[in-house]
Amino acid sequence: MKIPLKYTLRNFKTRRLTTGITVTGIALVVFVFAAVLMLAAGIRKTLIATGSAENILVARKAASGEISSIILNDTYNIMLSLPQVAKGSDARPIASGDVVVIINLTKIGTEGGISNVTVRGVSPAAFQLRPQVKIVEGRMFNWGSREVVVGSSIARRFEGAQIGSMIKFGGDVWTVVGHSEAGGTAFDSEIWGDVAQLQDAFSRTGSFSTVTFRMTDPGQFESIKKAFEGDNRLQQFEPKTEQEYYEEQSKFMSIFIEVLGIFITVFFSVGAVIGAMITMYAAVANRTVEIGTLRALGFRRRSVLAAFMTESIIISLVGAAVGLFLASFLQFLTVSTLNFGSFSELEFSFTLTPDTIMSALIFAVVMGLVGGFLPAVRAARLNIVNALRSA
Repeated sequence: MKIPLKYTLRNFKTRRLTTGITVTGIALVVFVFAAVLMLAAGIRKTLIATGSAENILVARKAASGEISSIILNDTYNIMLSLPQVAKGSDARPIASGDVVVIINLTKIGTEGGISNVTVRGVSPAAFQLRPQVKIVEGRMFNWGSREVVVGSSIARRFEGAQIGSMIKFGGDVWTVVGHSEAGGTAFDSEIWGDVAQLQDAFSRTGSFSTVTFRMTDPGQFESIKKAFEGDNRLQQFEPKTEQEYYEEQSKFMSIFIEVLGIFITVFFSVGAVIGAMITMYAAVANRTVEIGTLRALGFRRRSVLAAFMTESIIISLVGAAVGLFLASFLQFLTVSTLNFGSFSELEFSFTLTPDTIMSALIFAVVMGLVGGFLPAVRAARLNIVNALRSA
C-alpha cells in the first residue's frame, strides 16, 4: 500500500519552524543559482539580439574579435562585387565597412575608475543594416566631421559622453552631438562616428575592421561561404551571419560566468542539503510511533521510504519556488561588465528563461533527494516493535 500524500502534507504543520528554516536555505541557494544563469542568459540575449540573420559580417579568420581584424579596401570592394550582396534603391550595395577601436573613458559617480569603450566608425548604410539604432536625443553626426553619437548605456555611465561634451581620442577632440538607443543590444554600449574620420584619426586609411552587408536572400548564406572558399583573395576571411557572429562572441563569457557561478552555488548548496537532512532526521525522530503504526497496518518499507523522500522533495520545491520568485525581480536590473570578446564595456539585463526555471527546479529536487535519502532510509528500516515501544 502507498501512504496518502495528505499524510505528508499534514506533517508540515507540526514542524513549521524547522521546515521554514530549510525552505529559506534552499530558496537562497536557488536564488543564487538562478541569478547566475540569468546573468549568462542576459549576456547571450543582448549579443544575439545585436545581430541580424539577414546580414553577413566578415572578419579575418585569425581575429578573435572586431578590433583585431583588418580588411583592406581592395578586398572590401571584391566582397561588395558578389552577386549575393543586396543593393538599395540607389543601386549601391547595402554594406558598411566598419572601423572598430577601443578608447578609455572615466565612469560617473561612485563607480569611478576607467573602463574600455567601443568606438565604431560606420558608413551611411550602417543605419539601414541596423535599423534598431535610432537617434533619440540631439542629432545625427555630420558626415566628414569629428562628431559622434553615443549609445544610451555609455551616456548614462561615463563622463564626457553627454550631448555637447568633448571626447579626446585618436589624437583629436570629438564632439558628442546625439544619443542613440538600439533596443537593449550591444550597440547601446558603443560610440558611432564617420568611418572615414576614424580611419584618418587612427591611421587606418584604406582598411576596415569588419565588413557587414545585407544578403539579397537569407537562403544564400551557403553560396556566400562557397564564394569565399573559391576565391583565393577571400580565403583569409570568414563570413558569418551577423547573429551567429555575436552569438559566438557571447559564448566564452557566458560559459565562464555559468561555470564559476555553479561552482559557488554547489558549495553553498552543501549547507542547504545538510539543513534538509537535519529537518528530515528530526521528522523521523518525532514520528517514530507513527512510522511503527504505519508498518503495523501493513504499509511496506518502500512506502515509508517514498513518503519521506516525497516530503523532502516538496520542501525543496517550495524553496525553489520562493528562490525563483525573488530572482524574477532581478529582471528589472541592468548591469555592465567587460565583454571578453570585445574587451569593452557591455550593459545587459538579467534574463529569466524557461531553461533557467527548469534547471533551478531540477537543482532543488537533487538537493531534496540528497538531503532526504538517509533520513528516509532510517525511517524505512525502523523495527515495528521497537518503534511502537518508544511511545
